[in-house]
Amino acid sequence: MSLRDRRVQYETAGLDRGDLDTDPIVQWHAWYDQAASAGVAEPNAMSVATVDQHSAPDSRVVLARAVDARGFVFYTNYDSVKSRQLLVNPVASAVFAWLDLHRQVRVRGTVQRISDHESDEYFASRPRESQIGAWASPQSQPIADRTIIETRLAEFRAKFDNQDVPRPANWGGWCLAPDSIEFWQGRPSRLHDRFVYDLDTTTKKWKIQRLAP
Repeated sequence: MSLRDRRVQYETAGLDRGDLDTDPIVQWHAWYDQAASAGVAEPNAMSVATVDQHSAPDSRVVLARAVDARGFVFYTNYDSVKSRQLLVNPVASAVFAWLDLHRQVRVRGTVQRISDHESDEYFASRPRESQIGAWASPQSQPIADRTIIETRLAEFRAKFDNQDVPRPANWGGWCLAPDSIEFWQGRPSRLHDRFVYDLDTTTKKWKIQRLAP
């Protein structure tokens, strides 16, 4: 089947205003829980788009590790491309695609680093090999071949043998604080249901509107 002819018909009950919580973070958690219960692979995966110094967009998939009133938290190397872009342009968008449920959530807002304390806590919860990997990888930097990583991995395994692995100073979390969150539910004939929450910066309250598909 060609790409042109590949189609999935979205046969769902749809989404009404009365189905939505007044708080988009509460609504996100409801959909996330349903996605996890339905067996969606990596339901916390989100595509995050940043903007570089030339105003060109750049995107990749990361894992949300906390979602609360502050926003959406993910972790990375602070020397990575996305971190360097966020330092120049501290704005981003994100998309959660739960295609098995014919749903997606789009998020836009500003981004800032979280506290060292919170990054320390999360880093301590990671599997040991992932902790060592954070030290071994000069993320986003060119390397000659895979042996560079394997060698560095062995060096840091030896360095931290029989001791806790501390968080590297150049590794930690970012929080995407949303000012807009859209919930999208697939419907037949591509006439999907879309509702967007926009944050009123004066009242700090959310306004909800239905959008045309």
